[in-house]
Amino acid sequence: MPTSISNPYTVMLLDNHAMVRQGIELCLSKEADLVVIGSFGTGRELLEALARRLADVVVMDFILAPSEIDGLSLLQALNRRFSACRPLIVCSHYTPATVSLSLKAGCWGILGKTQNLAELITAIRTVAHGRIYLQPCMVPALQGMQSMLDGTLIKSQSDFASPLRVNACLTPKEQEVLRCVLDGMSVSFIAAKFSRSASTISTQKQSAYRKLGIKNDSELFKFNQQFGELG
Repeated sequence: MPTSISNPYTVMLLDNHAMVRQGIELCLSKEADLVVIGSFGTGRELLEALARRLADVVVMDFILAPSEIDGLSLLQALNRRFSACRPLIVCSHYTPATVSLSLKAGCWGILGKTQNLAELITAIRTVAHGRIYLQPCMVPALQGMQSMLDGTLIKSQSDFASPLRVNACLTPKEQEVLRCVLDGMSVSFIAAKFSRSASTISTQKQSAYRKLGIKNDSELFKFNQQFGELG
């Protein structure tokens, strides 16, 4: 790892929007201790570039094009193939579940896209120095998911031998209810389908939402778009 400005930290960028990458690269070009050595629109391009030359930090969007590898799978691939590289996620939408699962998959930091570029520079430096970066607002929200976070910062290889499962924290009935919600069913329709009361279905639905760190149906659809395991 670099120890002086004469030996700056190397950064690679991954975002399917060229304008976003160009803006970040222009910003980082003004920092003497940071240098962008690659800018890519697809995960495949990033992995191929890392195979040729490692970067200290990868600044990556969590959701790329629909045909692209999902964020969690890419994080796992980076951790498995390029463990010396430290991924920093920049995303427009995140929940406590997004944050905890990303950390467990090998992410070193998460920054919301609503933050300014100065904060991104701080995040990159924090991660480059070997420290986890989280926005202060994320920490209290994660406390309710402490069981999922146990061992997060101890990145043993055994943690990545099997795929991460979002459904692991949900009961079978909660999973069942969420799948129905994703299919467009109302609480009353789900209740009739499974011969349960509407209040029972509503309770199971809200319990699942709390476990996943989401608040409403809109966030459920966004969550499922990210992880693709609930439907």
